[in-house]
Amino acid sequence: MRQSQPGLPTLIAMLAFAGNSLLCRVALRDTTIDPGSFTTLRIVAGALMLWLIVHLRSQALPASGSGSGNWPSAIALFVYAAAFSHAYADLSTGTGALLLFGAVQATMIGVGLWRGERLGVLQSVGLMLAGAGLVGLLLPGLSAPPLAGAMLMLASGAAWGIYSLRGKGAGDPTRVTAGNFIRAGIPATVLTLATLPLARLDLAGTAYAIASGALTSGVGYAVWYSALRNLRVTTASTVQLSVPVIAAVGGAVLLAEPLSMRLVLASATILGGIALVILCKPPP
Repeated sequence: MRQSQPGLPTLIAMLAFAGNSLLCRVALRDTTIDPGSFTTLRIVAGALMLWLIVHLRSQALPASGSGSGNWPSAIALFVYAAAFSHAYADLSTGTGALLLFGAVQATMIGVGLWRGERLGVLQSVGLMLAGAGLVGLLLPGLSAPPLAGAMLMLASGAAWGIYSLRGKGAGDPTRVTAGNFIRAGIPATVLTLATLPLARLDLAGTAYAIASGALTSGVGYAVWYSALRNLRVTTASTVQLSVPVIAAVGGAVLLAEPLSMRLVLASATILGGIALVILCKPPP
């Protein structure tokens, strides 16, 4: 049987990941929904969609025997989603996506180094380039992103990096992610109740949050995990670097957000540096 081609599913997944940034940004910029409510609705909608996907698959496929998530991963997922929503109250779509995916890759690379992996010369140059690009993006100035929002998005990316590392070899990734989403709904609900006086909901904001959870998160993750089966590790890591670019273009076209020269240069430096780390061979 011929192996399925991952190109279209990969493209759909990258568009979905960028769509998460667009939906969150437009909801928090143009509607009255608050970040906590957006987080809870997104996680609950994602949990329901992933549960439905797993349920429908289980009707056609034999049980895999894989687990259904765990609490440490669920907490990491919740931290990612909560910090993501609160950060996008201040950040533009492209800046947020760049900081998010830069932090994801930096966390995974950092854990690898901590575990004893070594970098080659070009990989070290790439790591320094990425760090310089991040510093350049965050330096004070008229086009610098708000520091609080930037720190929240970096924390979100670190949490997602930890979540991704914990998910390696954890069984059926869609089933595991569904279980983690269901668990993450509990701290998300607690957060919403704790900040109830600040809660604000409207129809448009609610619709954006549900779309973010059900479509660009739930369906997006399921499609991505399907594509991953036919992608090399370096390819999978590299292709995700397209998400900040897609998000920035989407923010400019759909949300009329400006593309500053600082963001363009920082994107090229950060993503180019990370690409060097991912693609260049480590020393033997």
